[in-house]
Amino acid sequence: MSDDTITASMPIFPEVKMNIVTPKAPVTGTVVKSEVCLKGGRKSAGFVRHVEIDISGTPLEGQCRAGQSFGIVAPGVDANGKPHKVRLYSLASPTCGEDGEGKVISTTPKRVIDEFTPQKDGDDPEKHELFLGVCSNYVCDLQVGDKVQVTGPSGKRFLLPVEHDKHDYIFMATGTGIAPFRSMCKDLFEHPSGPTTSQVHVVMGTPYTTDLLYDEFFCELEEKYENFHYHKAVSREKQTDGSRGLYVGQLVGQKYDEVFGPILSSDRGLMYMCGLVGMQFGIYQLFAEKQITDAYMTIKDELKDVCFSDWDREQMRRYIKPTHRMMVEVY
Repeated sequence: MSDDTITASMPIFPEVKMNIVTPKAPVTGTVVKSEVCLKGGRKSAGFVRHVEIDISGTPLEGQCRAGQSFGIVAPGVDANGKPHKVRLYSLASPTCGEDGEGKVISTTPKRVIDEFTPQKDGDDPEKHELFLGVCSNYVCDLQVGDKVQVTGPSGKRFLLPVEHDKHDYIFMATGTGIAPFRSMCKDLFEHPSGPTTSQVHVVMGTPYTTDLLYDEFFCELEEKYENFHYHKAVSREKQTDGSRGLYVGQLVGQKYDEVFGPILSSDRGLMYMCGLVGMQFGIYQLFAEKQITDAYMTIKDELKDVCFSDWDREQMRRYIKPTHRMMVEVY
């Protein structure tokens, strides 16, 4: 299907409040749950937890919408003696909160464990001591009952449209990028007004099956609702047919004609991406190959005469921007 045959209706996104609580004056929340959200027998070295924070009685109560982020300010000071800067975390909780009343929010922090590497002029090139990320490790260490300084909310575009049932959805994630899609799927299927009638596809990319986050939740949705579909792109394990593992873009390409193409080429399709930046580039090239770029991407003149197979990452980063039908949060 060519670009000019796609005439999608403009999704209307809700008005949201942002930065109600600023980093200069954070409010105090209380940790009410912290649990590992990976499967047992992990093959990778990642540690990811599901952490819930009670924000009742603060200005944030009831103000955090699925798809947004909130901030956490770690205690202490940085190497320059200044207070740590706020770090943003995607909400994994639905708009009504984990408690159904907007009083408890959640997120999915991953521990950062690495070695020091030179970042700027003057850094010691020989320094390679163990480095622990400041905020995510702090959040993972928190115990139930501990207090934590929170800010937010942030984000006004990575949201579900006001009229959920007017659109079909493809959610693509890698790693902790699955957090906002847990929150959105809870809004879509556990809303007090009833589950959505829209088609919803979640594509989750991980190195190993043991790295799948919230796997049980998505499997239960797929078993319960015929209009929910869960696709796993496991890159470092062989498939059941003996073929090599798949990345997100490869899985979407393989199932494009049968599964994803009909949604993306219709006037109802919306696409969301959250996770590692590399996922974005493969999808851009796939959409160009399938001739649906005008619906989802604005390509600047510098790239229009270049064959999509020759696009490099820097070109795509500079000269391609998502349209109103593609919501992107990558890092």
